This record gives sequence, structure tokens and C-alpha cells, in this order.
Amino acid sequence: MSEAKSKILIVEDDLDVAEMLTAYFRVQGYEVFTVNWGEDGVRTAQESQPDLIILDIRLPDIDGFEVARRVRASRRTQPIPIIFLTEKRDRADRLQGLEIGADDYITKPFDVQELRLRVRNALRRASQDSLTNPITSLPDGPLVSENLAKCLKKADWAALSISLENLEAFREAYGFVASDDVLRAVSLMVANVVRDSGAPGDFVGHISPTDFVLLSTQAFLPASQEKIRTRLEQSLDYFYPIKDREQSAPRSKRLAVKMGVVKAGGVPFASAEDLRLALLRKKA
Repeated sequence: MSEAKSKILIVEDDLDVAEMLTAYFRVQGYEVFTVNWGEDGVRTAQESQPDLIILDIRLPDIDGFEVARRVRASRRTQPIPIIFLTEKRDRADRLQGLEIGADDYITKPFDVQELRLRVRNALRRASQDSLTNPITSLPDGPLVSENLAKCLKKADWAALSISLENLEAFREAYGFVASDDVLRAVSLMVANVVRDSGAPGDFVGHISPTDFVLLSTQAFLPASQEKIRTRLEQSLDYFYPIKDREQSAPRSKRLAVKMGVVKAGGVPFASAEDLRLALLRKKA
């Protein structure tokens, strides 16, 4: 599927934003459909079968979460990537979107060049021949689901979620190129720990654009977890320019790592998706 022929559905009730995005993506070579109401978005998704949906959360009838639920509930539209366009920044909103099946978020006011790259990346992830994240090159999507399912069949499995917090604030301050560099660096540090001290057969991939998963054994995971935490916490300040390392933002809004562990012997999981959602929720 070439980008020039990809179809984008924009569901946005702000007419100025909708017109701007429509004009911009048409110039980029996409076929664009635009609607202003949630119900129209669901209907147009069914009728037009877009390759990607840019979806505002705040809509005048049903909200974007409900639109996404209906899109995901239909076999015809379930695989379509969704990028939420929102003014909300609360983690609960992002988690709700991820649980529904959103592929990405971008917060207003946004950089249209960043949105273009996110659209491109989402389309690449959705293409049948792409099983890796376009930024980090780690496994993504179906390949991760396959390994989560394999993990559940083992007796001593253990899974670690590694969440990069406040990347959105970092991106707003320093740009999407810098934030992509952070993601790549974090992925390399995690992969290097697993390569150097993990168990044979350990797996690292994405469970969301900013959340990683390490699948290992209960014997090996604690040591890997501690090494990953130490390396990342020692490195995060160095992603900031020297002049900003001490004063760029309150500690509560700076880059941080949160982790969570789920392992065999606890609540049983019926599917790989149930395990993925449990890992997204379990951060500390």
C-alpha cells in the first residue's frame, strides 16, 4: 500500500482544524474524507474503508472513545489504525484510548509535521509486511501478540512492562525528532540488557508506542528489571540539553520510567490481549 493512495478519515468538529488537515493531507498525496460528527465517522468508516482514522475525542454527539469502540467492534473496520486528536493530557484518557485500541495520540495544539510522521508510521505498522515499530525497529503489533500468547503457555513466565512517562511533555519542549531519539535510545538500552544478561529466548517488543514489554522467566526477570531500571534512570537526564538538565521542568513532568511485573501463578489470562492490557495498567 503506497502512501500516495492511502485513505485518511478525519473526524473533527472544529471546522478550521478539519479544513486545515484536509488540505494538508491532500497536498501530501492522500485521499481524505472529513466528517464533523461521531455517528458520521462510524458510518463513513464502514462505507469508505479508510486506511487510517484521525479522531477527535471531543465531538458534538458521541465522543471519540465511542466512535473507536464501534470501529473496533466491527470486523470490517477493526484493523483500521486510529490516532486520537485531543486536548486532554490525563494519563487515564490515554490509557482508555489504548484499551479501546487506539494506535497513537497527539495533543492540541499540535505540530502538523509531527502528525504527518505519526500517520506515516501508523500506516507502516498496519501494512501486512511490517511487524516492527518504525522508530525503534523492535517487534510490534501481531508479532508481539504472538509472543504474548506463547508466553502464557509456559509454566514459569514473567512479563515486565517498561513505560516511558512524560514523553509528550518532552516532545512539546524539544520536538518530535528529539523524542524519537529518546525512544530509540531506550529501546537499545533495554535490548542490550536482555542480550547481555537475559535468559535464552527472552523477547522485547512494544505494547504501545511508548510502552515496552520484556517476556522472560521468573528466575531471570528480577535481575534484568533492576539493570534496565538503573541504566534508564542514569540516562534520562542526558536526553535534555545541558542548560536544561537541572531546571527544564519539575521532576514530576520530566522523563521517567515506570515498570510493572505480571507473572504466572496469579490471575489467569484468557488471551494475549488481556495480558497486554494488564501490563499497561500495572506500572509503578
